[in-house]
Amino acid sequence: MAHNLSQCRLLVKKAVAAGAKALFLPEASDYIAPTASKTVSLVQPASSSPFVLGLQASAQEHRLPINVGIHEPSPKNQNKVMNSLVWINEEGQLEHRYRKLHLFDVDIPGGPILKESNSVEKGTGIVPPFSTPVGNVGLLICFDLRFPEPSIALRHQGAHIITYPSAFTVGTGKAHWSALLRARAIESQSYVIAAAQVGSHNEKRASYGHSMIVSPWGDIMAELGGEKKDEPEVAVGEIDLESIEKIRKEMPLLRRTDVYPEI
Repeated sequence: MAHNLSQCRLLVKKAVAAGAKALFLPEASDYIAPTASKTVSLVQPASSSPFVLGLQASAQEHRLPINVGIHEPSPKNQNKVMNSLVWINEEGQLEHRYRKLHLFDVDIPGGPILKESNSVEKGTGIVPPFSTPVGNVGLLICFDLRFPEPSIALRHQGAHIITYPSAFTVGTGKAHWSALLRARAIESQSYVIAAAQVGSHNEKRASYGHSMIVSPWGDIMAELGGEKKDEPEVAVGEIDLESIEKIRKEMPLLRRTDVYPEI
């Protein structure tokens, strides 16, 4: 975790140098363990986690809000953790917290067998979008990307930006990553920011990478690569709130809630 913190602090400095108003980091930025038991054994409360405390200090020092994926102890089950996404404001305060709704339980033929539910307790609700220096942000995580309902709900609650910090597998990333991110942006008419883990974590796990920023029109505004480099990289994009309103006004999505349920 100390190494991950140093990498994240480097990204903070790069974001500040690039003139960013907020920094969005990947899912599970604190650690990715090789086994479910190791995932549980490493978890610490955010209030005492050196990783979280270090990022809070960096946010305060640089006056830069940070959105970061972490693990937290489950309040219900000591043998599980929560896959959390937290918002640290420019004063270094942990201001908002979302817990991943949809867990990644898959058995890919010829590929990895991943059962996130073996070590992770699923979240129980959506966090209403909140005001930030870059617009109203709605929080979702990784596998939530495959379900359009939460992003549509966040858009109806006023989101300008929807996040999908991720650690996508390489196989599913190649097949679906870009298509899903663009779809969620287009159907919610919101910016999508997807900070992604990249490269090998251990002998059992590697992530696809290709962090992206997607416009409400579905254009890929920025994209990083799929290979781990000597230093972590940042992608920068401009959030134009007027363009969101223009797209939503010119192409209103009037749902037939007389035919199907409203989300």
